[in-house]
Amino acid sequence: MTPPAIPRITLRINGELRQLVVEPEMPLLWALRETLALTGTKFGCGIAACGICTVHADGVPIRACVTPVSAVLSATIVTIEGLATSPVSPVASAVQQAWVARDVAQCGYCQSGQIMAATALLATDSAPTDDAINRAMRGVLCRCGTYPRIRAAIHDAAETLRAAAAP
Repeated sequence: MTPPAIPRITLRINGELRQLVVEPEMPLLWALRETLALTGTKFGCGIAACGICTVHADGVPIRACVTPVSAVLSATIVTIEGLATSPVSPVASAVQQAWVARDVAQCGYCQSGQIMAATALLATDSAPTDDAINRAMRGVLCRCGTYPRIRAAIHDAAETLRAAAAP
């Protein structure tokens, strides 16, 4: 008996339509990393507890490790590799510059998840409070404990974006 054929799935990732031959229940993380070689999205826990695998689906941060490919068929997916060419690229640029200026990264493992979460926040809130930052970043863990620098970098990026938008 012939096993059932694995379906061909089309996803919009980083502005491109990508064809994948994967099971619909495959976690998006593994489709990105193993099938498309987009390895900027990291594996941390596999249960959506650490946030290291954060990507954007229609501008909303999601945990790729627990999101099946079938759940994002009609979504526009942006990974860390696609931020520079995404609609939020000015926000992403400000975040990345602030990250460097504040020397946020230590080991760096969580940084793609941190940057994806921070970019999603600043795309919708140009002047986040500490509480808003804490809510947006909750669940994206940093083993090195650079949370004060992360918060300061988000405030810096917000200030840069507001200054750029001022007449």
